[in-house]
Amino acid sequence: MADQHQPASAEIDASVPHSARIYDYWLGGKDNFAADRAVAEALATAIPTIRAMAAENRHFVHRVARYLVGQAGVRQFLDIGTGIPTRPNLHEVAQQIAPETRVVYVDNDPIVLVHARALMISTEQGRSEYIHADLREPEKILQDPALTGTLDLDQPVALTLIAILMLLADTDDPWGKVRVLMDALPSGSYVAITHPTGDFDPEAMAAAVSSAAKGGMTLVPRSRAEVARLFDGWELIEPGIVPVMAWQPDNAPSDPHAAYYWAGVARKP
Repeated sequence: MADQHQPASAEIDASVPHSARIYDYWLGGKDNFAADRAVAEALATAIPTIRAMAAENRHFVHRVARYLVGQAGVRQFLDIGTGIPTRPNLHEVAQQIAPETRVVYVDNDPIVLVHARALMISTEQGRSEYIHADLREPEKILQDPALTGTLDLDQPVALTLIAILMLLADTDDPWGKVRVLMDALPSGSYVAITHPTGDFDPEAMAAAVSSAAKGGMTLVPRSRAEVARLFDGWELIEPGIVPVMAWQPDNAPSDPHAAYYWAGVARKP
């Protein structure tokens, strides 16, 4: 069912590390290769708690889904940088509250494409689709038949960008790419973002950036001010832009700065 929307040329290059597979390794998955594991271990050497930080991003996704569906009434999601399925997935959390929820996932790793059918096990009332695409080409995402056939862009949509924007260099203009997506969404839509930062431990993050570069990966941590730019013009939901562990936590963390990510959710006026 997924393949009708996917390019036939999507091939896996096991020699090139990919963030989706690195996260899979940190989260205990098996869909990764030696190149991914090498970078993952190098990053873990720089930041020994990085596996726990990856898990915190997943917990944030679940909390955001519960908030947006249960309290904000959102029934449509566009999740970019999906990663390899790790249950519960976004649509599973959302559809448990509102079975009619529709979710479009986007990623550019062919391994995620292989797992697309697993992502698309949806309730009968709702729908789950997958697009093989790149955040650097937001217009293509918005024009994809899988998106236009699944989401109604005249109704509120929640755009989720979880631990993905650090893969875009400043020269890629992540602010502009995200703004194309945000501008396409109607009033009442939401955006949820997590982004690694050097604000909490500059030395450790600098070591991680160096390790990523040696492995051929782009990793750009950004300050709170740089992350705040991504939300310009939208209304931040309480508690605002905070460490990922401190965004509406189920239980108050003893040290919210233990995970080096800023997080926030905002609503389009």
